[in-house]
Amino acid sequence: MTNIKVVNMSGAEVGSIELNDSIFGVTPNEAVLHAAVRAYLLNQRQGTQSTLTRTEVSGGGRKPWKQKGTGRARQGSTRSPQWTHGGIALGPKPRSYRVDLNKKTKRVALFSALSAKVAGNEMIVVDTIAPIANEKNGSLYNTKGMIKMLAAVGAAKKTLVVLADNTAEVVKSFANIEGVKTTQVNTINVYDVLNCDTVVFAQGAVEKIEEVYAK
Repeated sequence: MTNIKVVNMSGAEVGSIELNDSIFGVTPNEAVLHAAVRAYLLNQRQGTQSTLTRTEVSGGGRKPWKQKGTGRARQGSTRSPQWTHGGIALGPKPRSYRVDLNKKTKRVALFSALSAKVAGNEMIVVDTIAPIANEKNGSLYNTKGMIKMLAAVGAAKKTLVVLADNTAEVVKSFANIEGVKTTQVNTINVYDVLNCDTVVFAQGAVEKIEEVYAK
């Protein structure tokens, strides 16, 4: 078992937590990580690009010139691909880029990504990530407060914040901070984990992950 310190929102150490090695202590599988990242990026593609073929371009109904006797190459339409304003030959059409991974591969990839962050000292556990009241108006939507919190716990500029539940005030307070992204335990993905410099976990999120995935 790996022990990692737990801090509060002010950056003070308040204890430690024992991480399950079957989730946070595995040897990263680079091949599986590559497959998971590739699948994630491909699945973000809408696949809606579409070019017009010669049958879809307007015009071109009349034969440009007669078939024989002009000394020029025979042409049947001004909308053929070789003509300016003609159709596109073999251009992209709407399609699905979706790639599916099986459940076991997804788990191995997630465990590998989390373990890599722990091994690289790029994971921070905060006891509770709660809304911070604004000193001026008492509002719980407080971006400046969350910026101070991230600085206090030692988070890097590019940070993924993993929450145990969807608290609107917390999510919206992080929303306008450049380089910071929030997610929940049930929506965490390998790409987001690898694409940040620091992962900040609420302690409750760590406990939920271990509850769901621990063997």
